[in-house]
Amino acid sequence: MTVLVDSDVLIEVTRKRNSEILSRWLELGASDRVLMYSPVTAAELWAGVLPREEKLLRDLFQALQCAPIDEAVGIRAGGYLRKYQRSHSVQMGDALIAASTVQNEAALWTRNRKHFPMKELEFF
Repeated sequence: MTVLVDSDVLIEVTRKRNSEILSRWLELGASDRVLMYSPVTAAELWAGVLPREEKLLRDLFQALQCAPIDEAVGIRAGGYLRKYQRSHSVQMGDALIAASTVQNEAALWTRNRKHFPMKELEFF
């Protein structure tokens, strides 16, 4: 199974404060699962990085695969926005992350499941 890791989980991994997340992270790293991130997640983390954290963040992203955002992802994300933006306040970034997860047949690892009401989305 492929796992797409959301920003909130990667932040916890880099800060090393949540032992449950770190334990799951280490288990995933030792498994044969493909770990991915979205370019949206990269933008979110790079926007808030401190100079002393840059190497850590660069190394973290190098250990993961970047999920492509292509036309199919854009179309799916647009459908999610049309369906869930008003009812669930889904934002563009979360729609793109969800669409990337589904397009890559992955499970999404996030701590913010309420941001992702999409029925076909599988969670890790």
